[in-house]
Amino acid sequence: MDSVHEQSIGDLMENLVKGFVKEKLEFIMREEIEHFLNVEYEGRRPSRNGYYGRSLQTRYGEIEDLQVPRDRKDAFQTQLFEPYQRREGWLEEAVIHMYKGGMSTRDVAKFIEGMFGTEYSPTTISNITKTVLEDVEEWQQRPLEKRYSVIYLDGIYIKLKRTTVDSEVVYLAMGINEDGYRQILGFYVGGKESANGWKDVLKDLYNRGVHEVLLGVFDGLPGLEEAFREIYSKADVQHCVVHKVRSTFPKIRVGDKTEFLSDLKTVYTAPDKDLAVAAFDTVKDKWGKKYSKEIQSWEGQLSTLLTFYKYPKLIRHAIYTSNAIERTNKELRKRFRPMNSLTNMDAAEKIIYLEVTAYNEKWSTRVIRGFGDEETKAGLQRMYEERYPAVSETLDKE
Repeated sequence: MDSVHEQSIGDLMENLVKGFVKEKLEFIMREEIEHFLNVEYEGRRPSRNGYYGRSLQTRYGEIEDLQVPRDRKDAFQTQLFEPYQRREGWLEEAVIHMYKGGMSTRDVAKFIEGMFGTEYSPTTISNITKTVLEDVEEWQQRPLEKRYSVIYLDGIYIKLKRTTVDSEVVYLAMGINEDGYRQILGFYVGGKESANGWKDVLKDLYNRGVHEVLLGVFDGLPGLEEAFREIYSKADVQHCVVHKVRSTFPKIRVGDKTEFLSDLKTVYTAPDKDLAVAAFDTVKDKWGKKYSKEIQSWEGQLSTLLTFYKYPKLIRHAIYTSNAIERTNKELRKRFRPMNSLTNMDAAEKIIYLEVTAYNEKWSTRVIRGFGDEETKAGLQRMYEERYPAVSETLDKE
């Protein structure tokens, strides 16, 4: 009896809340049409055309037989909801957030059905999340700032289903702007990672307004440095030191790993470039015979591995490696891990868009450590002025 009694009280409270919400919604709409008729018809007061009934799914439950007023010309439209909307926008937002959180469209459909007792198919949920695609297109075409002190480039692979399931790359570009704020500039899905693919990415950034760049940070993918320099010929290149260490690590014998890597660390942690070069010479003398190929590989890239020494000391920690963008990619991998494969390109773009816009919002008010320092800002400003004079010929990058 107690449980039945509690249920009846619960039902009563729910009905009272829904009745209260219905009453307030109808009151607001009556005020809306009153204002509309006075403004639209300048007080001539044409007669109304009664009401029409409809239902609306709200966070408080389904409001049935909601009385919506109308005028003779059917010109009035309430601002509370769209003409054919049957749910408040909060439900669509909830669906998108659940989808972003890793739930499949099928799981979201079951959850919504459990809440409202109404059937929401995976197709319906997919249709709701399709609204994100409009935002994706707008976001991908948005204008970018003219100056970025640093641009990071990195790619990850995801499983994507077309005719068959295969791994395809997500190209990701991140920038730190003139004021020291970090943001994802763009993402591009499809194919296998290549220098030509990156060149298209860089062309897109340029065409959207990114014309003055000081430094590009990325790994040693063959052809990428040349592609970057073709678009941003006045920018420096910093090959990621961490990537280089990782690629060297498996080639060193187990017994030598600790000592070799410790010696190597003295190169990229030296106080200045001269001492870094001297430290490398010491490493070369010690290990050059035993690991000749590895040492030659480092020597061949040493100039671009040590580029960060040209930049103000307080930001070197942020630019000698592409760790910043790799952390973002790690979050994307975590998001994709529960999925064996994505059904199509749209599904991939929706998920990535929601992740990167959340990232940009999180970092929109945080200046990256070191970039807010006045001496650092002055140093970077001098670099901009030296490389990009106020009056200069704009090269056509298309």
